[in-house]
Amino acid sequence: MEGEKPKKFITADFERKKRRLFGETIFGESKTADHLKAAIEKMLEHDGEVLVTRLSEERFNGLGDIKNLLDYDPLSKTAMAKKEKTAIGKVAVVTAGTSDVPVAEECVRTLNYFGIGTETVYDVGVAGIHRLFHKLDLLHQADSIVVCAGMDGALPSVVAGLVSSPVIAVPTSVGYGAAFGGVAPLLSMLNSCAEGVAVVNIDNGYGAAYMAGQMVMKIYEKTK
Repeated sequence: MEGEKPKKFITADFERKKRRLFGETIFGESKTADHLKAAIEKMLEHDGEVLVTRLSEERFNGLGDIKNLLDYDPLSKTAMAKKEKTAIGKVAVVTAGTSDVPVAEECVRTLNYFGIGTETVYDVGVAGIHRLFHKLDLLHQADSIVVCAGMDGALPSVVAGLVSSPVIAVPTSVGYGAAFGGVAPLLSMLNSCAEGVAVVNIDNGYGAAYMAGQMVMKIYEKTK
């Protein structure tokens, strides 16, 4: 019965997939080790799959035997056990710089878990904008585009001005002092001159993936 105690703190939302297209995900950063393990066990028992975000390598290694059931990626700080899915659609995930890649990889891994196809276009920020132009054909083919950028946060506006696909902007906490931990790019993105830009919270690659995934699912639902 000792293992049952942490589970009393967890009320899993097993109906979320019916309402929202994708099931519940576990936010790993601020849970106790016991609560985290109990949540993972509960999801695996019911669904046979689970996604955990914001999971440091140290916390992953502290999960005990259950970690052997999970595929862990230290760059994105995500862990998952997933059923085989045929990927549908295509979301392009773009970064301004290499420093933005951990946030982008959280997005990519989440989309892969959801069964959504991805293409990555990394390190094409405005300091060398010609790099982006070489990837425009790929971006034009995407159902939606996620753009992660820190510092001045200008890249999502540039991308949105060049393509017809909806753009989801992710401000990252990358940058020097006046970037204010991602607040400066957040404000730039909210003030985008280009239309069709949605903005999620700072470093929220998961939230961008969820929105992009819903867009793709709705597109392909209508083609059935």
